[in-house]
Amino acid sequence: MHALSILAASDSGSGSLAGLFIPMALIGAAMYFLMIRPQRRKMRASAALQSSIEIGDEVMTTSGVYGFVTLIDGDIAWLEIDDNVQIRIARQALQRKVDTSQGETAVPSDDGSGRGTKIEPTDGSAADEPSK
Repeated sequence: MHALSILAASDSGSGSLAGLFIPMALIGAAMYFLMIRPQRRKMRASAALQSSIEIGDEVMTTSGVYGFVTLIDGDIAWLEIDDNVQIRIARQALQRKVDTSQGETAVPSDDGSGRGTKIEPTDGSAADEPSK
């Protein structure tokens, strides 16, 4: 910092305008590479995902709802979230496809308590037990 002040003091003002624009250009370039470019890449990936979704795909929405796509009507998608229960959502709310070949989906099971169906992960661990 001290060296920069010495260099600035020795400059008689002939290059002060260039000395002002070079740091501003560097800040602009850094903002482009650190903020704008990654956001554009994320938007492109999201648009590609939404255009690749077809009827029958299992998806997860931005709010965490899992379901199967039953109809795509322009910007609206219909998801079947349970037997004979469908919801209408914006197509932009589809966050990702669920890879059912990897076993990501949750499977309903009856625990015999009479309280209804409990959702358990497919890896066999109980949903009520804390992970160790």
